[in-house]
Amino acid sequence: MSPPGLYQIRLARLPEDKPALLGFIMGLQRFEHAIEPDRRVDSDVAEEFYAIITDRIAKKNGCMLIAESSDGQALGWAAACEEDNEIYVHADEKTYGHIAELYVIEEFRGRGIGRALIAACEDWARERGLKVIMIGVLARNPRAHSVYRGEGFADYATLLRKYLR
Repeated sequence: MSPPGLYQIRLARLPEDKPALLGFIMGLQRFEHAIEPDRRVDSDVAEEFYAIITDRIAKKNGCMLIAESSDGQALGWAAACEEDNEIYVHADEKTYGHIAELYVIEEFRGRGIGRALIAACEDWARERGLKVIMIGVLARNPRAHSVYRGEGFADYATLLRKYLR
């Protein structure tokens, strides 16, 4: 998955990797807060979300992956799980893989780590016999949107928002 000696993708080891995961959660919150001010950046959000995502992964046959440098530094993560689509979707595509989280620390972006995490999530989905995998992206994050399209993802649905004031 990665050039030898640069980084590897591995399954997260809990609770050993919890501090790194908390850091990734806060890093993503701060990054997204800059483009979507509704994102929380308070001191409790990482622990709260960590509890939610680990529960979701456990209940929905998921996995958490860590991108790690050759010297053991955690560079990024991805979390993927099974989700069920609406009743009107073909039965063989009703259960799909969902990349719920993807984050690479800023100084290591643009080096293929995010793509390697996506590829590892795709491998996880194939191993489960899933035919479809999805990922979400904020509308104001064109770089991520471009990366995901470059990895073969295509727009599927658009969620629109209106603030009621």
